[in-house]
Amino acid sequence: MNTTNTPRGVALMLVFCILAPLLDASSKLATEAIPVGQITAFRFVFQGLCMLPVILLMRLSWAAEGRDLVYLGLRAVFLMLSTYCFVASVQYMPIADAMAIVFVMPFILMFLGKVIFGNPIGTTRIVASIVGFGGAMLVIQPSLDTYGLVALFPLGCAVTFSFYELITQAMSNRVHPVTMQLHTSIAGMIITLPLMWLFNGSGITGLDAVTPDALNWLWLFGVGFWAAISHLSMTVAMKYAPASTLAPLHYLELVMAVALGYLIWGDFPNLLTWGGIVLIVGSGLYIIAHEHRENQKHPMPPPLPNEAI
Repeated sequence: MNTTNTPRGVALMLVFCILAPLLDASSKLATEAIPVGQITAFRFVFQGLCMLPVILLMRLSWAAEGRDLVYLGLRAVFLMLSTYCFVASVQYMPIADAMAIVFVMPFILMFLGKVIFGNPIGTTRIVASIVGFGGAMLVIQPSLDTYGLVALFPLGCAVTFSFYELITQAMSNRVHPVTMQLHTSIAGMIITLPLMWLFNGSGITGLDAVTPDALNWLWLFGVGFWAAISHLSMTVAMKYAPASTLAPLHYLELVMAVALGYLIWGDFPNLLTWGGIVLIVGSGLYIIAHEHRENQKHPMPPPLPNEAI
């Protein structure tokens, strides 16, 4: 990876951190009238429609190897699951509370690194993870009392989005970001649209589709549009800058989420939630910094494409 492009990668990740909460806000606005499953499906529909003219104007190849198509399909599955979990949570919870819980991702990624790649986990990182999960519990516990098991959906989002990020990182140097986003959208539509048809009229909450009015079509389009722009920015950022540089910037999403939650719904985290956020962010940043120091002491070449997933 060419470090001279790192500032470009950082700038693109900042774009992601600013725009991704707009996707979350559009999702929450849509949940007032639209089932969660339908929002998830239309995220892929409108994301694909946004990416199609881009790939045509750039005259990019649509081709992807058979093995890559499998990974792109898996990427779509994990993105579908993470989208459903997060939208289901913000239907009831403030965006900032849900996002704070999602930010246990660095600990999950550390665990996955151990299981998948055999990366060592030292005592200090284990302690930091325990502290971070303790912070998540400070956010989850009152949310469980208020919202019930919905408060656990952000944990599901964190797990599935961690797999999504691993696949994205591994493919970032093999598949063009625009092509990757379009193929993911197509795969997502192939999975979600038949499910919408299957459950139409079933009466199952969250899966039985409705006919949106004009305003809710706007929110659904916003979900796909902001998803296309923000995730394209993140995917390209991973091509230009190392994960250790980009990871701390993710926490800026929380700032945007708090601001949007307050401006639109008047939501503002209470002291207990702020305490949890501080523990989650602090321990997450510690783990990221620790990984960066270890990589500098013992630099290793990035995994080859065949070893990446």
